[in-house]
Amino acid sequence: MSRIYKVGIVHELVTKNPVLHVETGCKSNHRAIVITPAQTLSILKFPIGNLHFTLVLTCPATALRSSEILALRWADIMWVEDRIRVSKRSSKGRDGETKTESSDGYVPMHPALGHHLQRWRSQTLHKKDRDFVFPSLKAHGRVPISSSVFVADHLRPAAKAAGVQIRDGHWFGLHNLRHSLSNWLVNKAKVEPKTVQGILRHSRIQTTLDLYTQEDSDEARGAQGKFLKAAGVSSGMVQ
Repeated sequence: MSRIYKVGIVHELVTKNPVLHVETGCKSNHRAIVITPAQTLSILKFPIGNLHFTLVLTCPATALRSSEILALRWADIMWVEDRIRVSKRSSKGRDGETKTESSDGYVPMHPALGHHLQRWRSQTLHKKDRDFVFPSLKAHGRVPISSSVFVADHLRPAAKAAGVQIRDGHWFGLHNLRHSLSNWLVNKAKVEPKTVQGILRHSRIQTTLDLYTQEDSDEARGAQGKFLKAAGVSSGMVQ
């Protein structure tokens, strides 16, 4: 509302911002479900079609947002350059601008991912440059696959079968794969946060650290152990 009033002031529609000094809480108790690479592999081994297999593989491999993946055409796959062009996102089957200016650009494509994309292109009926990489088979490729239908019918059941704890009513979708990649890269693979920021194409590194990585209990436990060892406290000590 504050931003709306600011625009109104600029266009001389209002003279002051009545909510300028209003403070609101922004704390959220929501914690995105993150999964391990092993669980991702289990999901890929679930009996899903090649379309769904390639979609699930592409999401964590590239860290693309689900809307960006659904907007991909084959012309966006730069085979020779080993990278993928990201210039739009899909919203209700229509192309729109990327979420942020920093989102517009390229992401690398590892040869292993390129191999699976090539294989999927050889199998799909929609392989022209202007066709969607992940088309809706029901709509005969006119629009991309529906993210919500894919999650409900394929991704969520596959994740549960892989041992991912998903409570009823708790959201789990393609975006969780993006969260999981960030969390694993920072906490397990020890990749520099600045590099992870570039992979996720965040304009601010704080977004990467605050929203896309969670505290690693193993790391926290290890740090605690280092302190106790330095303090001369062992597990065999009694009070």
